[in-house]
Amino acid sequence: MTSTLHPTGDGEVFSPIRWQGGELYLLDQTLLPDREEWILCDDVDVVADAIRRLAVRGAPAIGVAAAYGLVVGLRGAAPGADLEERFDQVSELLNGTRPTAVNLSWALARGREVFAREIGGGREAVLTALTDWARKLHADDIETNRRMGQHGASLFSEGDRVLTHCNAGALATGGYGTAVGVIHASWDAGKVAQVWVDETRPLLQGARLTAWELRRLGVPFRLVTDSSAGALMARGLVDRIVVGADRIAANGDVANKIGTYTVAVLAHRHGVPFYVAAPLSTIDRATASGTDIPIEERREDEVTDVFGKRIAPAETAALNFAFDVTPHDLVSAIITEVGVLRPPYTESIRRAFGAAES
Repeated sequence: MTSTLHPTGDGEVFSPIRWQGGELYLLDQTLLPDREEWILCDDVDVVADAIRRLAVRGAPAIGVAAAYGLVVGLRGAAPGADLEERFDQVSELLNGTRPTAVNLSWALARGREVFAREIGGGREAVLTALTDWARKLHADDIETNRRMGQHGASLFSEGDRVLTHCNAGALATGGYGTAVGVIHASWDAGKVAQVWVDETRPLLQGARLTAWELRRLGVPFRLVTDSSAGALMARGLVDRIVVGADRIAANGDVANKIGTYTVAVLAHRHGVPFYVAAPLSTIDRATASGTDIPIEERREDEVTDVFGKRIAPAETAALNFAFDVTPHDLVSAIITEVGVLRPPYTESIRRAFGAAES
């Protein structure tokens, strides 16, 4: 079911995910920027559907939503149900919604650890522990993004004109944002003059969501077509590029919204620094390189139609990759919560996890 309430979240940071009164609310991002409507997730199928249809999207946000989804799913178990069997069913349902965003499986694996520790105490002990863990995961994601923003701001200079692709702001995370979080921190430090926002076809997440966020933050921006990126760089109008990521391989290859690879190639051609902002939870050390990252293919009508209106001739076939992979040699730096990683990424990623685990 849906709710038009705007429930208050914890703290002052805007978040698209709210846990209020023991209930999960997700901001329906498919309706932005026209309408702000919150989905009351009173059933795990509602959570799964929200992730699948991009009502909630962005790798960190998906991970946080899935964490709360475990609570919703177990709470909906029938009296006397086998909790282990129910956990497996809920986890499998959520894990099958989006194959590329590694934060999803990352969060579910950690939720399973909590479940295994508490199952001996019974249903209420499990629900209490999972709820506490999900809320902490949510709060930790916001703090992670704040630290990432501060590290990223050190790479910027006064007057920088920044280009970003897709949406990697508060809407894509538990709050504050990754790439837009870096822009936010750099703006607060007096370093950003303007942001170029790629519209990001086919779902227009830049035009609908990043523009919505930057307007709320008061950061000056201009919207451009995806195909304008090269022309802007050729005219010397882009000083830096920062994007988010849905999965980063152990060698530094980056999977992000389709079109990111194109921007990275153009940046390399024109000597513009290309940064990726992502938490360590988005780095998948079990995936050796980008060739091993599963790439989601979505419905054809997301390309042939725009907001329900057909723009292509009837029976036109379309190919709709949700993501592409940017090779590590095109990435100038990876901005994380523990610092800025530089090539060779195999080594800097290893050191970053060592620092985080120490």
